[in-house]
Amino acid sequence: MKYDPRKHRRRSIRLKGYDYRQPGAYFVTICTHRREMLFGRVVNGVMQLNEYGRIVEWTWYDLPNHVANITLDAFVVMPNHVHGIIIINPPATVGAGSEPAPTGEPTGPKPQGLPEIVRQFKTFSARRINDRRGTRGVPVWQRNYYEHIIRNQRALNAIRRYIAENPARWDEDRDNPHRRRKRRWRK
Repeated sequence: MKYDPRKHRRRSIRLKGYDYRQPGAYFVTICTHRREMLFGRVVNGVMQLNEYGRIVEWTWYDLPNHVANITLDAFVVMPNHVHGIIIINPPATVGAGSEPAPTGEPTGPKPQGLPEIVRQFKTFSARRINDRRGTRGVPVWQRNYYEHIIRNQRALNAIRRYIAENPARWDEDRDNPHRRRKRRWRK
């Protein structure tokens, strides 16, 4: 179904007025299209990647080769989503001690914001997966993604722990279609 502004009420989930190109740490969660279990399975609390999961993992770790000024932190591929931390660093000083560009503008690659970085990750991984599956153009990822601006070291450490422990909590994960729901006892 095509987007119709009279029927669909798309609203941005981004923080209004925030510049997602500025240096900082960002926690992202990206889900597969229709939460399809595409990247492997969790066995005894350990994620076992299949071929598509390995493509996703490789694409994630290859991002710094294509995007200037980023550092990747904690990351995990789950059966139907990924969690990761992307750190956008301040632009590197180009040619310290040399003359500035004639226009006075910074030289070097233009910094990319979080939306562009996530778009590249989704595009590159989807193309590789669809090439392997022989399903050119079929959606791999949901249209959007969840992001959280990490504001301090305490939050960064908590999110790192959450990412590392995610496979061990898969049985209760709301993104797990086979999750074990905790029983609520009624009196």
